[in-house]
Amino acid sequence: MSQNNSTERLWLSGNEAIALGAFEAGVKMASGYPGTPSTEILENFSKYEGVYTEWAPNEKVGLEVGIGSAFAGVRALVTMKHVGLNVAADPLFTASYTGVRAGLVIINADDPEMHSSQNEQDNRNYAFAAKLPMLEPSDPAEAKEFVKTAFEISEQFDTPVLVRTTTRIAHVKGLVDTGAHTTSSVEPGLVKMPAKFVMLPGNARARRVAIAERTEKLQDFAEKFEQNRIEWGDKKIGIITSGIPYLHVKEAFPEASVLKLGMVYPFPAEMIKDFAAQVEELYIVEELDPFIELHVKALGITCKGKEIVPAIGELNSHILKKAFGKETAEQFAPESLPPRPPNMCAGCPHRGLFFNLARLKVFVSGDIGCYTLGFLPPLSAMDTCVCMGASIGIAHGMDKALGEDGRGKTVAVIGDSTFFHSGLTGLTNVVYNKGNSTVVILDNRITAMTGHQENPASGATLQNQPAHVIDIEKLCQAIGVEHITTVDPHNLDETKKALEEALAFQGPSVVITRSPCVLIPSEKKRKKIPYFVDTKNCTGCKSCLRIGCPAVNWTPVSPEEGKDLGYKEKQKGHSMINEMCNGCGECAQLCKFDAIVKAGTEEA
Repeated sequence: MSQNNSTERLWLSGNEAIALGAFEAGVKMASGYPGTPSTEILENFSKYEGVYTEWAPNEKVGLEVGIGSAFAGVRALVTMKHVGLNVAADPLFTASYTGVRAGLVIINADDPEMHSSQNEQDNRNYAFAAKLPMLEPSDPAEAKEFVKTAFEISEQFDTPVLVRTTTRIAHVKGLVDTGAHTTSSVEPGLVKMPAKFVMLPGNARARRVAIAERTEKLQDFAEKFEQNRIEWGDKKIGIITSGIPYLHVKEAFPEASVLKLGMVYPFPAEMIKDFAAQVEELYIVEELDPFIELHVKALGITCKGKEIVPAIGELNSHILKKAFGKETAEQFAPESLPPRPPNMCAGCPHRGLFFNLARLKVFVSGDIGCYTLGFLPPLSAMDTCVCMGASIGIAHGMDKALGEDGRGKTVAVIGDSTFFHSGLTGLTNVVYNKGNSTVVILDNRITAMTGHQENPASGATLQNQPAHVIDIEKLCQAIGVEHITTVDPHNLDETKKALEEALAFQGPSVVITRSPCVLIPSEKKRKKIPYFVDTKNCTGCKSCLRIGCPAVNWTPVSPEEGKDLGYKEKQKGHSMINEMCNGCGECAQLCKFDAIVKAGTEEA
């Protein structure tokens, strides 16, 4: 173990702190898939010297890469959001059986309140189901230290370790002290251990016994784990909590006795019993599921939890005071703010596609990405959204269920990164089972929704190294798709024609809409030709507003002003184009009166 005695105090987010913790723990390999709120961990870890980082096509592959690194004797970090662990569950459960050589830590970022997710799930349940230890920090400083501790636990007990964060932990900032650098005691190299690593039934049965023995040892460890601690106060109220709810508890009830669990599985049963015996009333405060509560009740301990504490969304001190019957007035009354619904960016290449899908009145099976905003008015052109890659399978299911009655009426839309993540198998299934689905692959050359991370079509890796660009057309052709068309979605008429031809084709068809995201840094430097509205020609028909671009605004005008502008009797205003314009020209294609014209070439 090597040490660095110099200490520096830093102002870090939880994700930045996790990256620092992994570096100080001697992690040399990190993989994962971008997903809010976990994305920034790998982005920050990749900045350290002497480490290898990569974006995997999906979370399952990312975890398998991490398992391989641990098998080879090199500490590995794997990151993902909560729904990503669903994708990685297959190798996760078996890795619990195989164990590790060097440390393997999986960061799982839950999203209470669903700030950027399609569901609200509590992944503490994965720790219980997979029989894996799980740590849960309460602030960035703990997040850094818990990651380092997780690697020590991983190697001490021969197990992958889960570290659970939530959106608040990931993005809140706090003071974090740098610390000693450690290294694994495991020697890197290839060591053949088939009885441990080959999970045929005979080997797996023996490993199942090893898991039971490991869990028993971990329970003993939990009793002595210093991050499971009791903070004694008024013993009339005792609260068991963990993670970010601990901070809410301390703010709402500073006088209460608190048992803070740093390890949320396995549980320190004796510590819990001792704490419960010394308080008059016992409460469990946790976000989402009654995970701690159920295990405490399984010990035969009477407590109150979800009958008073909400099981939906995030908690805060005000919610807790209200739940405990100690409602107080808000210190600051909330300001009334105008609504700000999300919208695709000005010049977004997805806008032209969804405008045409709405015009064609087809049923749109959607997917996960910033293009999911096509659901919102005025485009209103998405009818389902379930999970990554589901759009193609759902469209195929509708096709098979409806037969000829549904032919040419359903379209699946999927982004390029999502297609590589979990769309390939869906498209393969359509071809193999002689489906008739039309699939639109929105190729904007980047993983846009989570902050412009690279993917197999971007031409670069996470470490900014040149990479092979997968040819999506040839890939679809190799799968067996016979009708493949590539269009620029900013050209509305061509896009509409491509969609109509694909829908009319008998058999699987693919339309690739190719235009780079307007926020890719290299694209910001391109020359663009913004547009403006010639109000003399504007008739106030509002056709340009149908595209839903935030750069196009409606300006109401009084009857007196209208007369001065030469308006017709019923015209009540005109369109305006603001400085957000990226010059895509879609609005100009909708104007029949030549009122939208190019302003001239400018440097963006």
